[in-house]
Amino acid sequence: MKTNKSLLSLAVACGLMSVATTANAAGFQLAEYSATGLGRAYAGEAAMADNASSQWRNPALLMQLEGTQVSVGAIYVDPNIDIDGTSTYFKEHNAKADDFAHDAVIPNFYLSHKYNDKFALGFALGTNYGMETDLGADFAAANHGNQASVITKEANLNAAYQLTPAVSIGGGVRYIIAEGSIGAVAPAQAILGAAGKTLKYMEGDDKAWGWQLGTVWQINDANRIGFTYKSEVELTLEGHAEGEAFHLVALGSGVMPKPKYSGSMDLALPATAEIATFHQVTDKVALHTSINWTDWSSFKTLEANIPEFGANSSQLIKHENWEDNYRFAIGSTYQYNNKLQLRTGVAYDTSAVSEEHRTATIPETDRLWLSIGAGYQWSEQLSLDAGFTYIMAKDAKMHETDARGADLFGGSFEGEVTGSIWLIGVQANYTF
Repeated sequence: MKTNKSLLSLAVACGLMSVATTANAAGFQLAEYSATGLGRAYAGEAAMADNASSQWRNPALLMQLEGTQVSVGAIYVDPNIDIDGTSTYFKEHNAKADDFAHDAVIPNFYLSHKYNDKFALGFALGTNYGMETDLGADFAAANHGNQASVITKEANLNAAYQLTPAVSIGGGVRYIIAEGSIGAVAPAQAILGAAGKTLKYMEGDDKAWGWQLGTVWQINDANRIGFTYKSEVELTLEGHAEGEAFHLVALGSGVMPKPKYSGSMDLALPATAEIATFHQVTDKVALHTSINWTDWSSFKTLEANIPEFGANSSQLIKHENWEDNYRFAIGSTYQYNNKLQLRTGVAYDTSAVSEEHRTATIPETDRLWLSIGAGYQWSEQLSLDAGFTYIMAKDAKMHETDARGADLFGGSFEGEVTGSIWLIGVQANYTF
């Protein structure tokens, strides 16, 4: 597999270590870019200029930040996701997996510098996408999939320009390092001799470029609107494939079966957009809102490309058939005194997949966010932030069947996903 040692070293140096996690926004999208925003459920982020982390959601906000600023922090994620159902293979088999997403820490680093009243620069390290599920080989519906992962690291170089006294614009280039995998095994009830065998497994990695644009309109001293757009990033995860399904294709293609086959899998990280508002209602109280859109309809299938199979080189791994999703958030800040700021917010994430296409490996569903947080001005130069969020995932049913494929090794699956997620974040900000 390909690697980029210089950027990986930089990511490690800044604490961006890959850890197992489950996505907390729609699909395998991650919203957790700062502890500051976490405390208000990420409401109004494209219009909020708190510290250097603001550039992650809207590079035009760099013009709102004075001097040179550094922000560094991390968010701890504690997911509790369960699946309960039945796999029907001659008879019903209990298909259950408890707490199959692991705890995680998501770090971040940001640097901003306002060169003059017209121009500012910024640098950011973080992640927009990531998830990992592992239902185990003993999951009775593992023939439809027992594990999936997407892990990304991202570096941004951003710039902003004050176009008019009221309007700033910004943009940036994004460099993404990604790896992913997906797999399925034959469960215990599979036909004699097949139980426990890998049916399909594919893993790979890639590096790619993307971009982002944003603008901020300062209507007056008390009101601000922000808009931002991040491009789709097309990845070709190059690695290997293995499993009984690929052995059968090899034989049909006149190729001698072997433990692993070199290949690739295309994966698009979808485009996103946000429109946000900030309103200073009184000297102490501000309200902020966001509407986010993610182009999940671009995620239709996962297919492996195995060149040595010739005419049969393209092999379907799994149908996904996702839909665009929306996120709605409203939050508030209260300036308790010149040292302490209190935050709160609520958000609702709509699911990127219907019940018909929901899968156990990515058990996507609606989510309700409830958040509180605080910021403390320790000194003239140093401020500290903390945020806490409880996410309630909506109970959601799923049905997986593939009569000519996976069903032959364990049957169809009917189940329901339930769960919740706890998030806690801390962040330090320093102005030079």
